This record gives sequence, C-alpha cells and structure tokens, in this order.
Amino acid sequence: MQKLGIFFAACAISLSSAAHAHDYKVGTIEIDGPWARAVPKGASVAAGYVTIRNTGTEADRLVSSSTPVASKVEVHEMTMDQGVMRMRPVTGALEIKPGETVELKPQSFHFMMTGLKHPIEQGKPFKATLVFEKAGPVEVEFNVEAVGAMAPAGAHDMHDMHDMHH
Repeated sequence: MQKLGIFFAACAISLSSAAHAHDYKVGTIEIDGPWARAVPKGASVAAGYVTIRNTGTEADRLVSSSTPVASKVEVHEMTMDQGVMRMRPVTGALEIKPGETVELKPQSFHFMMTGLKHPIEQGKPFKATLVFEKAGPVEVEFNVEAVGAMAPAGAHDMHDMHDMHH
C-alpha cells in the first residue's frame, strides 16, 4: 500500500508542475498548455490544442496564428451532424468573451496546421505565434504528445490512477 501512496504523491507533483509549466499571458489573455499530436512521417497536416482564457472586461479575438513548422495555421471546429463528425474552418476570428475560457481540444475547436515543413515528433516541442485583436501577438511553445493522444500528458495521470482501483 505504501508504494501506491508514493505513486499518488509522484502523480500529484507531476500534475501540479505540468499545470504551470507552459502558461503564457498577453494583455488580458491567458494561454495554458499548448500541445499537439505527433504525426506520422510524410504527413502534411497536424492538429494543435490550447486553452485560452479572457480575464478582461472586453471580448478579444484570436485573429491569426503561425508556426515555422507549417505553411498555414487555421482554427477549425469539429461538430457532430446526424452522427457524422464534420470539420470546418472557423470563419473570421475566434472570439473569447470576457471571463470566458475557450478550449481547443480533440473533437472540438483546434488548430489545423497544413503544409508541414518539419516532422512533428513526440517530445520535440515547436514554437507558434498567436495574434489577438486587442492583446496582440504572443509566442507559445507546443509540447508534442503521442499520435492519437486525446489530452496533454499531465491530464492522463489522474485518469490512469483512477483505473488502478478496478
């Protein structure tokens, strides 16, 4: 039982450090945990995810994004339409209302990076610039998780621990 307690403590420590390792702030915009999935060699597209929070009293909008690893970055949205998953680019800018958090995550809003210039490999972070209408530009670093990952590494720890009891 003592080993399990040590395991829980180690997970809690890794979770708390991961939560603050890659936070960015520009104006009233806070950006947490940018991450992307690794893609197989030869792939020309990749997806990226991030949490964006607006702590201000006015709405702001993510107007553009860029990264040296891709020729184009767009925000896309995945929706279910009569049981079929559809993906479409977000027209215009992605609005973040005052006090709201917008989560770009699998099967929802996400960055679609096309025309990849470099392979996106697990464990090899890459930089990107996000440009907000009011807050301005901010450079962030995307951690790269495994192909098919549904969440950044730190988010899996608690879920895995829960499964151990069954």
